[in-house]
Order: sequence, then C-alpha cells, then structure tokens
Amino acid sequence: MSKPNRRGYSNNYRSDNSKHNRYGKNREQTSDDTEESAAQNDFQTRKQTRGRPAGLSGKEIGLYYKDLAMKKRSGLTGACSSASRSSLRDTKYFSLDPDVERMIKSSLETVNTSYGKGKILTIVGDKPKIEDKYTHIRDSEFKRNFLNIISISIQEKLAKSMSMKVKLVKNESLDEQLKEDQKLRKSAPEYVKMMDFRRKLPSYKMKEEILKTVDSNQVVVISGETGCGKTTQIPQFILDDAIEKGNGSRTKIICTQPRRISAISVAERVAFERAENPGKSVGYAIRLEKTEPRDYGSILFCTTGILLKYMQSDPALLDYSHIVLDEIHERNTESDFIITLLKQVIPKRPNIKIILMSATLNAERFSQYYELCPIINIPGFTYPVSSLYLEDVIQLTRFKFPPPPNAPTNYKKHLKPFKEKQKQFEDFNDFIEPALRQMEFEKSYPPYVINELRNPTSEELSLGLIQALLQHISETKETGAILVFLPGIMDITNLCKNLSASGRFPSHKFQIYPLHSRLPTVEQKLIFKIPPAGIRKIIIATSIAETSITIEDVVYVIDCGKTKLTRFDAAKNIEILKPEWISLANARQRRGRAGRVQPGVCYHLFSKAREMTFEEYPTPEMLRTPLEQVILQVKILQLGRVDVFLGSVMDPPEEKAIEVALNLLKNLNALDNNETLTPLGYHLARLPLDPRTGKMILWASMFSCVEPVFAIAASLSFKDAFYCPINKEEEVNAAKLKLGLGQFSDHIALAEALRQFEKGSDGQTRRFCSDHFLSSNILRLLTEMKQQFTQYLYEMKFLDSSNPSDERANKNSHNLEVVKAIVCAGLYPNIAIVQNTGSFVKLKTVEDGTVKIHPGSINAREKKLPTSYVTYFLKQKSTAIFLHDTTCVNETALIFATPQCLIRPQGIRSIITLNQSISFICKQSTAEIIKKLKNELNQLLEHKINHPEPVKWESQEGDVLRAIVRFISQSNGGEEENAAK
Repeated sequence: MSKPNRRGYSNNYRSDNSKHNRYGKNREQTSDDTEESAAQNDFQTRKQTRGRPAGLSGKEIGLYYKDLAMKKRSGLTGACSSASRSSLRDTKYFSLDPDVERMIKSSLETVNTSYGKGKILTIVGDKPKIEDKYTHIRDSEFKRNFLNIISISIQEKLAKSMSMKVKLVKNESLDEQLKEDQKLRKSAPEYVKMMDFRRKLPSYKMKEEILKTVDSNQVVVISGETGCGKTTQIPQFILDDAIEKGNGSRTKIICTQPRRISAISVAERVAFERAENPGKSVGYAIRLEKTEPRDYGSILFCTTGILLKYMQSDPALLDYSHIVLDEIHERNTESDFIITLLKQVIPKRPNIKIILMSATLNAERFSQYYELCPIINIPGFTYPVSSLYLEDVIQLTRFKFPPPPNAPTNYKKHLKPFKEKQKQFEDFNDFIEPALRQMEFEKSYPPYVINELRNPTSEELSLGLIQALLQHISETKETGAILVFLPGIMDITNLCKNLSASGRFPSHKFQIYPLHSRLPTVEQKLIFKIPPAGIRKIIIATSIAETSITIEDVVYVIDCGKTKLTRFDAAKNIEILKPEWISLANARQRRGRAGRVQPGVCYHLFSKAREMTFEEYPTPEMLRTPLEQVILQVKILQLGRVDVFLGSVMDPPEEKAIEVALNLLKNLNALDNNETLTPLGYHLARLPLDPRTGKMILWASMFSCVEPVFAIAASLSFKDAFYCPINKEEEVNAAKLKLGLGQFSDHIALAEALRQFEKGSDGQTRRFCSDHFLSSNILRLLTEMKQQFTQYLYEMKFLDSSNPSDERANKNSHNLEVVKAIVCAGLYPNIAIVQNTGSFVKLKTVEDGTVKIHPGSINAREKKLPTSYVTYFLKQKSTAIFLHDTTCVNETALIFATPQCLIRPQGIRSIITLNQSISFICKQSTAEIIKKLKNELNQLLEHKINHPEPVKWESQEGDVLRAIVRFISQSNGGEEENAAK
C-alpha cells in the first residue's frame, strides 16, 4: 500500500520510469511472473520475427497468418487491421499486478448484475413512437422530462410557454408608485447633474425618433458609432417612457452584452446615471454573479449566454417586454443563435419588442433578415478623433525596422517556414509597391519613410515601435490616458516587461495596466480609475477593450491592426489561433475609444494601403469555432434537424464543421443516429459545460471523486486561476509544480490549488494566493461553480447531497490515479503519445503528428515524462500545435477511458486495440478481466444515465466500481476498498 501524502491523498506515482513500468508491482517469482517475464523478453525481439507476435511457434505461427489473411479478405480494416499492424511493430506489453488481478477476478466472479432491460417494442404498420425506444427505462421524473424534451417541437414548446402565467400584468398602483419615484429621482441633484451630461450625447438628440420607431415596430435595428451613448441611453429611454405613460408594471427590459465585464460596467454606469445603486431599477446577471433588479419597471444587463439559458426554460420570454441585443456586429455564436431563434418567437408574441444594436454594422443585412425592419443610424463621436497611419508614425518616431531574415543555413529545419515567410513577403511587395511609387510621385512622405514601408517586416507586430510611439506621446502630447491594442496575452506581457526594463516609464509618472479576459473582474475594474494629477495611465489590452467597455479618460489609442482569432479547421479537426488583420469595423471601434472627454488621436500601425485590403466586418464566430455546444442547444430547444436550423442563420457554417460536431456528439453517445438527444445528451445539454467536461463530472459523481474533478471541470470551462506577473515565469512554474503533487498534471495542480484555497482562513488564503500566483477572485468563482455543478447533479439525482464536500461523494477523491483516469475519460479521445528522447519530450497525436506542450503547462520544462501518454483539453495551433494543459496517464487509465476496446486472441496472448495507434499485448487471462470490466462498466454507466440515482456502494454496483478502481490503481486495491465502504 502506498503512503498517503501530506493532504491525505494516496500518491501512487513511482519514480520507476522504465519502459515497462508496472506502477508498483510486487515482483514475486510466481509462475505468472515467469511467463510474463518471458513474454517481455520475446516481445523485445519482435522485429527479428518479421513482425509476428513473439512467443509463437509451429502451428501457432500458421494460425496467426491464416487469421491475418482472413481479416484482409473480409475487408476488415481500421482498428482491426491497424491492430494487426501495430502488433507487429509498436505494441507495448501490458500487465496487471498478480495480486490485483486475483482480487479483481475474485470480485467479478461474485458479480451478477442485471439492470432490467426491457425489449424495445416493434410497431407494425404505423411509424414507431419515440417513446417506444425507451421502454427499458422505468417511469421516473427524469424519463418524463426527457421524453417531453425530445418529443415536442419548438412550436409546441412556444405554445406551452404562452399558456403559462405572465408576470408582467397591468398594476395601476405600481404604475403610480413608479411615476412618483421617477419625479423624486428627477429632482435629485446627482440625477440633474448626470442629465446635463446625457443631453450632450448624440443618442439623446434622437430620443423621440427612437421611441416612436420602437413603439410602432416589433423589430428595430439601431446603428451608432462608439461614444454615441446607445448602450446606456436607449434602454433608459424605453423604461422612462413606459413609466411616464403608466406602463411601468408591464415593462422589463433585458439587454445582452458579449462579455461579463461589459454587463457589469454598463449596469453600474446606468444605475449611476439614475442616481441609484444596482438592484433597484437596474441590475446585471452573469455566470455565478448577479445583482438582479425588481421584476417590473427595470433593466437587466446580462451576457448572451444567460439569455440563452433563460430561453431553455421559457422560450417565449414571457418575463420580458423588450429584448435588446447589443454589439451584434461582433457576430458571436450565442448572439447569432438568439437572433435566429427570436424569428420563431416573434409570431407567438406580437407584443414583444426586439432592438438590435451595434456600433458599426451592415445594418441592411440585419434589416433584411428581419423582413426589412426599420433602421436608425446615430451619427458621430462625442469629440473628433484624428487618425494617423503607419507612414505618419514612422515620420514621428523615425523608427527603423529590422531587415528581412536571410535564407536559413539549416535547410532541413528552417526551409519550410522560411519559404512561407518569403511567399508572404512576395505578396506584400506585389501589393505595396504600387502604393509606394504613388507616394514617391506625390512626394507626400520623405524618402526614409517610404524606404521603411518597403521593408516587409514593417507589417509585423513591433513592440519596439509601440514603445517608441508611447515615448513620443508622453513627451509631446497633453495629459490623457493611452490605450494600446495588442493581439494576445503574451504580447501584453512582453510589452509590459519592455516598458519596465527601459526605465523611461517610472511608476511615479505612469500607471500601466494589462487588460485581457484572463484577469478577474476585480482586477479589470482598476482600468476605470482616474490617476492622480501628473500621472499618465497606459492600458495595454486585447480586443476586450474594443466594445462596451468605455474608459472615460482615454485620449490616445494605439491600434496595432491585429487581433488573435480562433479558427476551426474542420478538415483537420483542430483550432488554429493566430494574429490576423482586423476588419474595418474593428478599426472604427478602436478609433472610437479615443475622444470621450476631449478631441483624441488614433495611431493605426498599418498603412493606408494595407487598410484598403481589410474586410468590412469580422468573420462570424459560428464560422470559425466548433459547434458541439451549439448543436446541443439546438436539440435541447427542439429546433429540428441541425443542418436545417443552422442553415437558417445569417451566415450558415460549413457542412463539414456540422458533420465533425455531429460525429463527436454521436461518439460521446449524446446523439443517436437520427440526431435525437440520448439520455446522456439530455444530461450534457442541461449542464453549462463543454460536452467533454460535462461527461467528466457525470463520471466523477458515479466514481465518488466529486471535489477534485469538479474543481478541474470548473477551471477548464471558465478560467485558469494562475496568473503570471512580468519576469516571474520561473517562480510561477515552481508554484504549479508544488501544487501538482508530483503527478505531472496541470489538472491535479488546479484541483489542489482550489482545495488549499477552500480550507484556509481569510488571512491564510491571501498568503496562499500571493505565494502561488493565484487569483483569489477566480478561485472564489471556481468554488461557486463547483457548488453549482453539485447542485445540478443533485437536482438531476446523480448525487444525494448538494454539498460538494459530502463524504459519500468523495470516497475516491484521495486517489489521484482515479482522478486522472476520470479526467482522461472525459477528455478522450484527446490523447498524445509520449516519446522520451533523453534530452526532451516529444509528443504525437493521431491527427497531427508531432505536437508541443504549451510553455504554460506544468510539463513544458520536463525532459522526461513518467508515462507513455498524456491527456489534454485544449489543443491549438499558433506558432506550432500546442497542448495547453496536460496530464500524464498510464495504460490502465487509457483502457478505462476508451469507450470501446477491441480485444482478440493473438496466439497464446491477446491484443487490446484502443485506436489506430495505441494497442497492447497481454496475457489472455488479463484480457478476459479487462473485457469483463469494460462490459460491466458500460452496463452500469448506461443504467445510471437512464435511471439517475446515487451509486449504491453497498450493492453489486459498488463491487463493480471497486474492481475498476483497483484496476486503475493496481498497487492500492485494499486502500480503495476500505475508502469506498
């Protein structure tokens, strides 16, 4: 039995990194050991036997080749033929500890499970009813809800929703009270002061036109430049007008924002303008954080995801009178989904008002999509903003770009990227040279500017140029905050480092704030504070600062012209993250961030010629991201066939992307072959999670390891709590390693970070977070998410307590091998094969070949990993294909995680094939145990999914689970048995 570590978890990791690591096997010289040892020796000489399995002789060799020939003649390819081939070359030997094998075999001999499967009724003549497919599921609340979801259409759901009691009904006494409150508010000094500011906004000048158009039309598109006040003013216009007309009791406005910080900051701003605190007539709701307003005469600002969640339970949105969708030009997936879904709601609710708003958009397209609804355009910025381009910036700073790279000397390693760069430079020259000749002819810029523009590296992101420009602005321009747009977090970090190292931006003269989505809300809010006199504020941000977030004192904007976008390559089934040129709409948004309090300046770090190549609008998110969660939403809302519904959105995704997502959901058993939600799919669709992490927490509830796995799932679906201060990378990595408990796992480090945070007092947690570079705010949100997941699973009947720390839900939380196996099962088939070369770790995946561990991972600096496999959640291609989070897993975890194993005799042994690149050879007795375990596990999982209820550990369910836990853990079977009692 392994010794428990300092937290009480049994730490099964051993330092034995030999090729055939047995994970703590007792090497007794039994007959089984002797056979196994001989098998391994034979296995090493496989190449000398021309590929056939070692240990065959005489008749066995003939039978082996006869079997192989039959496989080929029958056309059996894929997993089987791959298994045959891999068994000839790359198959590893797998063995179980003899003691564990005997215990598991003994346990399984007493198991005689029967889950009472009924026969599926056969209907003759008429089309079978969908309920007939699930006659084997006993009647329960789950079955009724599930069948109700999958058997009625959205039109029927809308009709049913319309029959529900409406909250927004006429109440004259409330209307009078709201009127009185309105009069008192108007006389308050702070309200009067804010009205003086509001009247100067361009949107206020169009108040009457906006109200008249909204009143006389069900759908209105409002387009307004940044700074016109549309986000803060239009919901207020509608609410105040309703209250003054005696309709406040029937008015509740919901206004969506694309980001959490936008929803909060806009709600707080509007409440401030109304001389009140959030929670009265104005509120907000984001995931795990809300201050809701009253149920009538109010405005609720929320993320688009929250509105979509509301529509699952009430598709007709009976609790709301007005739906305002803001920033729709961003075309995120959820906004496009809601815009499409609302087209089906409108005919059923003729009194609902839909207002679509954006700073810069092709308003005509949205108007056409909604049957030529009216368009209102609000012009202008608050103050004029002048635009300068790269040619102007070079002239101001006299900056010199580095020369293009020379041809590589190591052609084998560098030739391909060099050729790609050369092609890029040639395209640049073909395009830019005519524009430069025109500039030379017109003599609009000095020769040194044109020479720099002729250098292809002038179009690459230059932090040196940005630093030079920041110095120029600071030395020559009047007081005012500077907002710098950069593509990604690493660019922000590197620029902050450079500014600090230069000595030209001391803290007594400058406040420098990074701003990106990984920062917690509390830290993001610091950017809004006005600095003391004599100190200039510099905000270095990603595109998060492009919309909705208004930093009042920004006067100067530096726009690098690039943004990092994730694009999903459906053919290769991989997400690609790389910097791209922004759209014209993005450029206008960034320009509009300047000039809020005085005339501003925007420095575009691209030439006027390059701007001519920009697309008008950004690519819709639905065209560049995976679609699994979208499809589950289509199904839970019963919107019909996926291809038909997604074909009706403004810009339908590719058929291949839909096919890839459908295949993943079918492989997860979330959808059946008819695209209908399965019971598992129903459970996954109800969880606010990616389907893989949803599967992870379902399995964790069954295997009783809720605390660590729920913490991991929360981190993967929300934010990594670790942050990395400038110049602290090594210290952050050391802190992660300490929390990783020697498990070579980012996921274990995440779970341990949250566990230690939750157990400490306030003073202890502050010190703990500071020492380990953790955001206490994010950890608090992760704690709430963990609680939320537990509540979901308790309501879904998988747990018998809503307390994530409940002892019954954590019988195996101490066992890190089980935790890693559950993570692996949730993330499967995200597996990479490890090849330890001696000096560095090399990884390969089936789809991509060689991949790399991301520098932020706990395993990035390891020269050798203890197992032959890692599992991961996020794989992205940027400068290379990176695995962002990794966990080392052994063969038992992999066998456990694989939904279907192919097990077949191979002479005196057996081959276990997991996929086309991973297979093991083992004794036939071991193969029989694995086959029995997998069969029992699959039956138990199916039964629990169809009949949600907590696991009965004292029954044969417990016997099966304990046997599986022994299999995963091997050397500590006894400890798990005691823990699971």
